[in-house]
Amino acid sequence: MIKFSEERLKKVHEVIARYPEGKQKSALIPLLHMAQEDFGGWLDVPVMDYVAELLQIKPIEVYEVATFYTMFNMKPVGKYVLEVCQTGPCMLRGSDDIIDYIKEKLNINAGETTADGLFTLKPAECLGACGYAPMMQLGKHFREHLTREKVDALIDELRAAAKN
Repeated sequence: MIKFSEERLKKVHEVIARYPEGKQKSALIPLLHMAQEDFGGWLDVPVMDYVAELLQIKPIEVYEVATFYTMFNMKPVGKYVLEVCQTGPCMLRGSDDIIDYIKEKLNINAGETTADGLFTLKPAECLGACGYAPMMQLGKHFREHLTREKVDALIDELRAAAKN
């Protein structure tokens, strides 16, 4: 059964309480982040239904938001999600080449996860760091001025971290 821990549920209620009565839907994005973090790194239908129940809104209202924003995963992802910016400034600086290189190096396509479950490649829309292009987001961190060598070093670093 899908359910937040008692400790997390307290945090959920704190977040919901930030908004006026009848406006609990305003807590949707923070709750989706919490749900994704707590329930395996992605949002399946039962998880989204649970969030809808907590907020006393219709499930479709949750689905609409979760599927609109690329920060939410609608299927299982690897331990490390490589979100490579693919908008104009990054593209002009070679993000398409970086994406192609990662596909080749990890033997996956965009949106896929490696067989070992470590890496998911997820092209992203603007990540707001155009001056550091090409760049990617890895969790809460940016990796900037990407080159093939930097990608190689990053993948090696993450593989080593996964072993520990």
